[in-house]
Amino acid sequence: MTHDLTLPSGTPVAEGLAERALRDPHRPRFHFTSPGGWLNDPNGLSHWNGVYHLFYQYNPLAAAHHRIHWGHATSTDLVHWADEPVALVPGSDGPDRDGCWSGVLVDDGGVPTLVYSGRHGAHELPCVARGSADLRYWTKDQANPVITTPPEGVDITAFRDHCVWREGQVWRQLVGSGIRGVGGTAFLYESDDLRSWRYVGPLLTGDASQNQGELDWTGTMWECVDLFGIDGADVLVFSAWDEGTTHHPLYWTGSYQGDTFTPTALHRLDYGGRYFYAPQSTRDEHGRRIMFGWLQEGRTDEANAQAGWCGVMSLPRVDTLDTDGSLHQAPAPELTVLRRERVEVAPGRLADPYSRLPAVRGEQLDIETTLRLGTGATARLVVRETPDGAERTVVEVSRAHDGAGTLRLHRENSSLDPTVDTEPRYGDLPLGTDGRVDLRVLVDHSALEIFANGRALTARVYPTRPDEAVGVGIGADGDVALERFDAWQMASAFTDGPRLLWP
Repeated sequence: MTHDLTLPSGTPVAEGLAERALRDPHRPRFHFTSPGGWLNDPNGLSHWNGVYHLFYQYNPLAAAHHRIHWGHATSTDLVHWADEPVALVPGSDGPDRDGCWSGVLVDDGGVPTLVYSGRHGAHELPCVARGSADLRYWTKDQANPVITTPPEGVDITAFRDHCVWREGQVWRQLVGSGIRGVGGTAFLYESDDLRSWRYVGPLLTGDASQNQGELDWTGTMWECVDLFGIDGADVLVFSAWDEGTTHHPLYWTGSYQGDTFTPTALHRLDYGGRYFYAPQSTRDEHGRRIMFGWLQEGRTDEANAQAGWCGVMSLPRVDTLDTDGSLHQAPAPELTVLRRERVEVAPGRLADPYSRLPAVRGEQLDIETTLRLGTGATARLVVRETPDGAERTVVEVSRAHDGAGTLRLHRENSSLDPTVDTEPRYGDLPLGTDGRVDLRVLVDHSALEIFANGRALTARVYPTRPDEAVGVGIGADGDVALERFDAWQMASAFTDGPRLLWP
């Protein structure tokens, strides 16, 4: 089934989704994307018998968020992915007839088991499916939904998405939700068998009246909650949502004990806001905390429909605990296997506001640089620049006179298309007394992931002349030393040709 069933034949976009997606110049080549159609949240992320499993929200029929399935891909190296059979398909009746929404995979005594949100009309309720030993085939439980109603006596804003873990002799589960008039929350449940659940209470509840409109507003509902311990700290990740609008991913650091989470600090997970949304993580067999997120689109629904695809999975990230108690994020080191031609720029002072680097060009790049910023200095790295400079995307790091650092992405001139999102993105950048910035920028057509001193900023860019928008340059204002600059062309992680929508 490789054609778009939602459109009549003969229409300009009725050609196969996978074929159209393959031709789109904005489609990434080393980030994971679905074969065609729609992709959103990472689901069921796990490392099972040496194989990474990435499930994801998927619509193989159109580039639209409608009647969601669970796509499935596997990898042994976090870089090259094989499409597996679609894991979950909405039922013809029952609690998931309108979609199989986000959830997780757990090991139930050797049996792979999915816990997901089944959608039927306005109802979103937890469901369970058992898998084959190779995780390729799934059987839904006849008892679904395993929780038949949200908590009684609570006026909720929504009720979906799951975090499930084994704690002693029982299973525990968090369901993302919100208490109307109060704020987002994660409801805690407990079970002996993953089928019969006892409601415990809210693990933690936010205050939606605080910081509304700010970049750390916690929203009226928490999507895709993820609770884990890391290097002696407890972390509660969630995505702030409000009345159908996805805002940004945040996380609390604190202490999980008994039936509550006591927060110590709230942090922004990614400075790109909705461009790194609904993240999910897993502890792999090497002991690493691996995280993926959903890179939403920044162009119109009509453009997505014409392109035949929508949504990108982030590159895999390794999360560790930073010295200041926040999460330090870095791309998984396995990605370096895609590096090809390397270009090195000689170190020295950046004396000019801007200089193009003619030896560095491309729309699939991995750039690593180390900079030293003097007080009051700013450094700029330009990517996806056309020869005339009309389209360009600028990564900027700066050090204020009081020593505070800022990471900023300027997209105001990233595209001449007035319909795409070009708002800037920014956040605090931790700097030591020496002003050192370790900056890594990964460019993959429309997908852009930036890491600076462990902070992440993810975004999308859509130059109207993509074949020409391959220039790279660097410049500075003030005292900036370039200590290192290396750039690599990145190979594709996928073979040529369209992929099967229903593998």
